[in-house]
Amino acid sequence: MTLDQIKPGSHCRIKKLSIGNKLGQRLMAMGVYSGIRVKVLRNAPLEDPMELELDGYCMSLRHDEARFVEVEVL
Repeated sequence: MTLDQIKPGSHCRIKKLSIGNKLGQRLMAMGVYSGIRVKVLRNAPLEDPMELELDGYCMSLRHDEARFVEVEVL
């Protein structure tokens, strides 16, 4: 399952990033890495972007970026 498929209010844990270019490096620099817990807070009115809580801070991520993040639902 990928992060873009998780519904608001749900918790998950990142399994791996399925991307290795600059986007993957940028996501890792923002704290998106394997093993971290994520809560999906909400989707914007037109679905994009999604607001996430990672390790105590909030960030937004577009769905086309979130589809490269493999997760397991908690």
